[in-house]
Amino acid sequence: MEKRIGVYICACGGNISDYVDIEKVKESITGENAVLLAKTTMFACGDANQKDMDSDIRKNDLNGIVVASCSPKLHLSTFRAVSERAGLNKYNYVHANIREQASWAHSDDKPGATEKAILLVKAAIAKARHASSLEPIKIKSKKSVAVIGAGIAGIKAAQALSAMGDKVYLIEKESKIGGNLLNINRVNPESETGEEIVKRLSKEIENEENITLLTGHRITSGSGNIGDFVLTLKGNNNPGEDNFPEKEINVGSVLVATGFESYSPLTGEYGYGQLPGVVTLAQFNKLLKGQNGMSFVAFGKEVKSVAFIYCVGSREIKGDNKYCSRYCCSAAIQSALDLSERFPDSDIYHLTRGVRSYGKQELLYKEANRRGDLFIQFPDKEPPVIEEKDDKIIIKVKDILSGKRELEAETDIVVLVTGMVPVQDDNTGSIFKLPRGRDKFYNEIHMKLRPVETAIDGVTIAGACQGPKNASESVNSALAAAAKSHSLVSTGELELEPIVAYVDEDKCTWCDECSKACPFNAISVIEMFQKSIARINKSTCKGCGMCLPVCPTDAIELISFTNKEIEDMIDVLSQ
Repeated sequence: MEKRIGVYICACGGNISDYVDIEKVKESITGENAVLLAKTTMFACGDANQKDMDSDIRKNDLNGIVVASCSPKLHLSTFRAVSERAGLNKYNYVHANIREQASWAHSDDKPGATEKAILLVKAAIAKARHASSLEPIKIKSKKSVAVIGAGIAGIKAAQALSAMGDKVYLIEKESKIGGNLLNINRVNPESETGEEIVKRLSKEIENEENITLLTGHRITSGSGNIGDFVLTLKGNNNPGEDNFPEKEINVGSVLVATGFESYSPLTGEYGYGQLPGVVTLAQFNKLLKGQNGMSFVAFGKEVKSVAFIYCVGSREIKGDNKYCSRYCCSAAIQSALDLSERFPDSDIYHLTRGVRSYGKQELLYKEANRRGDLFIQFPDKEPPVIEEKDDKIIIKVKDILSGKRELEAETDIVVLVTGMVPVQDDNTGSIFKLPRGRDKFYNEIHMKLRPVETAIDGVTIAGACQGPKNASESVNSALAAAAKSHSLVSTGELELEPIVAYVDEDKCTWCDECSKACPFNAISVIEMFQKSIARINKSTCKGCGMCLPVCPTDAIELISFTNKEIEDMIDVLSQ
């Protein structure tokens, strides 16, 4: 069939046209083989241009479309949808990124940015000449979801999935549910304790017919793909015993909500582990909770003053944990309020790098100030110094607000407000090959566009396993992940991208190199034509192309990115 291609070049409201001469780009590609029309537009993604594209496709019987605009992460799906509305197979659409790859990358060289944009568009046209209509791969999906981790995020995700009619397996490695929520004395604004919330949620789960709760179980292995995961579980209620029978569950999607761990201070860090009276926030809350008398007694003495040191294990200058853990400031202030409520005469110091109690938590900060707590902000590179003198803890700190004047205070307890760190036992991440970000938490595909999806099809993430969150934020992400997982299993059938690798059976001699290179375990060996050849699982293959360059016989091709397509694009770019 003769190719009839339409090309649209976007100004992106100046993001592109300020550095790329889009009119020159249009002139340069006008007359290219198979290009029937070429247009410039202020906003290619705007409703007006989408309507024009629809009309152009129908009127000119176009069978290929190229849009030169911003990143395909933002609008590939947008223009594929326009193509479909106009009756054109969406895989006949090709995207050219001339914003990130030309305009923004070469803003100091406008002529160079324009020339590069011209080549990028010509390369996209070369690819569009080979584009063909493809149909999605359809597979059956199990109408069930495995939720890994029964903290607040996992529990709320399981409840949301159950409410939507999905069968849910809620898996928790500990003997009881709740996770880190159990360690919280008070959760605002409801002022419930963590234990009270968990007790209420436990009763709710017991009444959910769609939820199978598996406490004291750990995933030992996982296989399969989106729509058909097989997970092997083993009970671990009794440490040291290895005689629990294994069980398998079959699910269509996996929702990971494995939570976080609190940073553990190093021995000697602010005197931790060396000076009695230096404790973490969690340890302090347990001390406070255990007080029954009229006075606060700990470490063999009456506690009259407490100093909280913020950002221990977060916002580090020299360490790895440079991120803010978000919840710590509010948690510390709440503990201070609990202290002053029970023991009103306590002197309370807050040594901070700057308080971040956002949203409704600002009310806690306001109340702590009203009660007379003293907030001191120290320089990032000059943290407080802790000394012991005559069985007393002495804190020396420089105060930014008084021109770095050094202040000294005597205190009975020093509370290290520790931040969140990723779970160290990364069994789940290893099984599902979940990618991690620079902060070592699980990484989503895009924090705004796809905030709970991972690069592994069918696996979503929720809660603090993907980054520091407070309880309400964890619940919000859990509901989002539940909605996404439900969308994958609700119909019992899935449509997957048809852009996958395929094997030329005549060329393949099975050397195992492709299988070793595949990061998704999509390649196995089968016997055919009296020889061993590679077999690619279409439902698992992500079309990444890792297997192509390692094949010594050139037996593997990638649909929509064949050797011929790539070679033609290279020929254009090398002009």
